[in-house]
Amino acid sequence: MKAIKPIVISGKEVLPLVEGGKGIGVSNGASSGAWAAAGGVGTFSGVNADSYDEHGNIIPMVYKGKTRRERHEELIEFGIQGGINQARVAHEISNGEGRIHMNVLWEMGGAEPILEGVLEGAKDLIHGVTCGAGMPYRVAEIAVRYGVYYYPIVSSGRAFRALWKRSYHKNPEFLGGVVYEDPWLAGGHNGLSNVEDPRAPQAPYPRVAELRKVMRDMNVPEVPIFMAGGVWSLAEFEDWLDNPEIGPIAFQFGTRPLLTKESPISDEWKQRLLTLKKGDVFLHRFSPTGFYSSAVKNEFLDDLIGRSERQIPYLRKPDGDLTAALAIGARGREVFVTPEDREKAEKWIAAGYTEAMRTPDGTLVFVTPASQKHILKDQIECMGCLSACNFSNWSQHGDFTTGKPADPRSFCIQKTLQNIAHGGDVEHELMFAGHNAYRFAEDPFYADGNIPTVKELVDRIMTGA
Repeated sequence: MKAIKPIVISGKEVLPLVEGGKGIGVSNGASSGAWAAAGGVGTFSGVNADSYDEHGNIIPMVYKGKTRRERHEELIEFGIQGGINQARVAHEISNGEGRIHMNVLWEMGGAEPILEGVLEGAKDLIHGVTCGAGMPYRVAEIAVRYGVYYYPIVSSGRAFRALWKRSYHKNPEFLGGVVYEDPWLAGGHNGLSNVEDPRAPQAPYPRVAELRKVMRDMNVPEVPIFMAGGVWSLAEFEDWLDNPEIGPIAFQFGTRPLLTKESPISDEWKQRLLTLKKGDVFLHRFSPTGFYSSAVKNEFLDDLIGRSERQIPYLRKPDGDLTAALAIGARGREVFVTPEDREKAEKWIAAGYTEAMRTPDGTLVFVTPASQKHILKDQIECMGCLSACNFSNWSQHGDFTTGKPADPRSFCIQKTLQNIAHGGDVEHELMFAGHNAYRFAEDPFYADGNIPTVKELVDRIMTGA
């Protein structure tokens, strides 16, 4: 195994090991501070981060606004205060070691005011900002204004080229690095483009080599690329080290830090990770963001799969093949479907899926009355956690709507991620994980249910194992 050498990240020489900034409450000040204290780069999530009271208890996010717009403003305030809280915790725990980064999603609701508010309120506590989920053109100018480095998250050289040409070339001195997030292996939301097949994964090395070539062709500073997604053992990446084609490299770990003593996820979630088998993490497109995402296959995802399978096209008047009348709803309003689809619908209705909900794509999905009630309640209680939401049809722009009907095939991502981050049932909430999560059950490091500290994990990774 080649020696793993320190590297300069955000202005300081550190281990080339980066904690991934995982969504709501899953990478926080405690976990990122511990990672930095171990000599690497800790990353806390700036997505609806938790705040604490004077006793150290989490302050529940209770929304009082009567409208989505009012609740959206509350969400921004919660996000700013939570981010400042987590930065302070991380700074204290890190004891001046390593580096502390904050991760934000460009398509989260209020991304810009939250980022600006946290950087203003946590001056000198945050050294870098990682940002993905969309095309974060403005993250560079915001980061530069506060004197911190910025790290765009991309899944291809093509995406970085667009960012550099439009924005980043104006502030090259604060480009700290580029995060390559593998769209087939990483957990959470993935950057699969329309030209890439979710069922045909591509090897990461050629894609990262192409990213470096794009960067060099545009005279981008020779900053580190962070390899993210599918990273478990550094021995498996030995040929990436000191490789002139790849250039300076660091490795980002999202899934492995979940199973540490400092990880804020519930014990139930940690124990579930220890039982996973290969294939238990599912790449799906149910997210209200419109992006693909990877999560543990459980009853929550099974329900979403079932909704989409119980789906048929319809028209209000007969036309073409859609000539069979079908009565739906309490009033028995007629729609027209194919004869074959009417037979399917009648079977679904007989099985208890009596409620037909319209989608933006001219289809009906059949759900139980209880499921319909939950879906409608979640849509009504939307607080605008995304810049645009397929599930609730919220948009933070214009007249605060996407202009499309709400989509019952999706879900309230704010609700389920808050629930699971704070002890919710792992079978009935969305549980993000990378596709290598099955390796917890196979790696002898976790034998007999061993859960290491962050320091023990970092030391283990540094051996190459």
